[in-house]
Amino acid sequence: MALKNENGRGIMLSMVDAIHENKQYLGDIDGLIGDGDHGMNMNKGFMTYKERLGDDEVSFTEGLDDLGMILLNEIGGSMGPIYGTIFMDMAEAAEDEEEITLEIFGNMLEAGLNGLYDIVDARPGDKTLVDTLEPCVRCIKEAAAAGTDFKEALLKMKEAAETGRDSTKDMVAKYGRSSRLGERSRGVLDAGATSCCIILTAMADGMIAAID
Repeated sequence: MALKNENGRGIMLSMVDAIHENKQYLGDIDGLIGDGDHGMNMNKGFMTYKERLGDDEVSFTEGLDDLGMILLNEIGGSMGPIYGTIFMDMAEAAEDEEEITLEIFGNMLEAGLNGLYDIVDARPGDKTLVDTLEPCVRCIKEAAAAGTDFKEALLKMKEAAETGRDSTKDMVAKYGRSSRLGERSRGVLDAGATSCCIILTAMADGMIAAID
């Protein structure tokens, strides 16, 4: 069971729609311990991508690369370069593949995480999107090694994303604007971890619908 790389349009639009639908929610979460613009900035980037895509078909890796370029170059704040790097490195890891297997998808996620590690100091436990992304990488890599069904693995990844997101609530922020609050940052979800959960969940849903 594999995903044809060429069938990327539905996956990308699933991600765009999820961010658009949750822009206010992300802004509200960010406003509790940050500057409140996370939802607005993310929505701007994702909707810009949707406008430029228009009615065109796109492969999954091309879509990730195009979205990443927009986020990296045109979106303000820290999250544009962060997500831009993740998506572009994910795309590069499988750009020549006609079919995305579970193993290849695990390599894509791992490449995105490693690319992120190259530009930020945050690691698991620091109350950032790393706390959502890293468990998802682990989940998919382990599922691939175990020979798990692709769709079943994606459902498990969604659970891992939610668990990772929720784990940030009890953490103290060490990076970004919220780190200035120290202990007062505890008790609130991290906005980046939340948007990462939304994105990976929508990505999984789009992939499940597209897998033969």
